[in-house]
Parts: sequence; structure tokens; C-alpha cells
Amino acid sequence: MTALAVRTEYAKMRHLRVGLLAVVMVLGIAGLSLVSTAASGADTRDLWATALAGLGLSTAMVSPLLLAVIASRTMEIEHQSNGWLMSMTAGSSRGRLCRAKLVSTGLVVAVATTAASLLVLAAGSLLGAVTATPTGLWVGYTLSAIVVNLVVLALHLIVSARVENQLLPLGLGILGTVIALSAGAFPAWLAHLTPWGYYALIEAAEYQGDHAVTLTPSYLSVAVLAALGGALFYWFTRRLDRQEV
Repeated sequence: MTALAVRTEYAKMRHLRVGLLAVVMVLGIAGLSLVSTAASGADTRDLWATALAGLGLSTAMVSPLLLAVIASRTMEIEHQSNGWLMSMTAGSSRGRLCRAKLVSTGLVVAVATTAASLLVLAAGSLLGAVTATPTGLWVGYTLSAIVVNLVVLALHLIVSARVENQLLPLGLGILGTVIALSAGAFPAWLAHLTPWGYYALIEAAEYQGDHAVTLTPSYLSVAVLAALGGALFYWFTRRLDRQEV
């Protein structure tokens, strides 16, 4: 993978409206978080926990499908316009192209995830939270959400690269949304079996009765997911390097 390949991907993304999808992701997560926080009628002393609970739920609701759409759009152009062949002619194999796409789209997703988190954090202050801001917990959740989003994005890039009909990756995104929203009711071992289950494992707050309480995200699980996801993505793309179009 070279810097030129990454720059080329950004040039493609301008025509694919990936930036618009990232904005939708930010507004969707932040908007749903704020609506749930405002609708909860939480006391100002519980506002941070309520906002974190809303942020976790909104991230699980919005991210899986939009990540599938972003990955699908960046890969669909290669399937439809002989992009794989042209890239190989230019000296960039399929696997190298996939790695360039992960770097370019991954940066966009990381920025969008951070922006949504910061918007909710700023709104919490404006809504009148009277307790100290849980900065460490907020940073920990945001970094964990970035890791989970990147692993899910990498999975969708691989699926979209291997399957020409992009309805399958989009259907997988819908299934991922269902899993992400349901994983909180799963046993912990079962939530670990799919990348979407980690949206529940990284939650920084949850409701117990009528009140939201803060939690500690499963940082060790996130670290293992990052290492395993990165290794598997590299292995799959190296296999693509050896395949002809």
C-alpha cells in the first residue's frame, strides 16, 4: 500500500458521497443520543450516565448499517467499472487496494465517531450537568467505539470485495444492526462471537430501573478484537493479492 493509493481513494470518495454518509452518521448518532437523553427526564446529577447510555445505544443503532453502505459504495465502483483490472495494471493488487480503502475510509469513520461523541459531550454540558465530566470514561468509550467501527468496516470491505452483488453486504449490515441492538441481552461469551456484539461490550452506561449508571467498557476484549481483526484483514487481503481478476 502506498500514499498514492490512499490519495486515489480519497479522490474516488469525493464522487461517491462518502463524506455525506459520514455526516449522516455523526448527526444520526448525536441526534438520537440527545433525543433519548432529553426524553429520559434525568436529573442533572445523572445526566452524564444518561448521555453515555444514549450514545452507546445510538452508536449501535446507526453505525452497522452506515458502515455497510460506506464499504459497499467504495467497492461497488471497482466491480462496475473494471476498477480491479485497472488497479492491477497500475501495479496495485486487489489486496493492496483493499488495504488502501481501509486506511482512507477508516480515517473518515474514526473522525465521524469522534465528532459524534464530542457533540454529545458538549450537549451534556449545555443541558446543565452538575457533576464532574467523566473524561476518562468518555475517552475510553470513544476509542473503543472507533476500534469496533473499524473492525466492522474492515469486515464489510472484505465481503463487498468478494461479492459483486452488493445487496448481500447491505443485508449483512441490517443483520449486524439487529445483533448490535440485541447483544446487551446475550451472555458475554456469545456477544464476543461477532464484531457487532462488541457494541454491547463497550457500553459505558446502562439503565438499571429508571436510572442510568456508568459501566467500565471491556477494554481487554476491545484490544483482542483489534489485534484479531487486524490480523484477519491482513491475511484475507494477502490472499487477494495472489488472486487474478
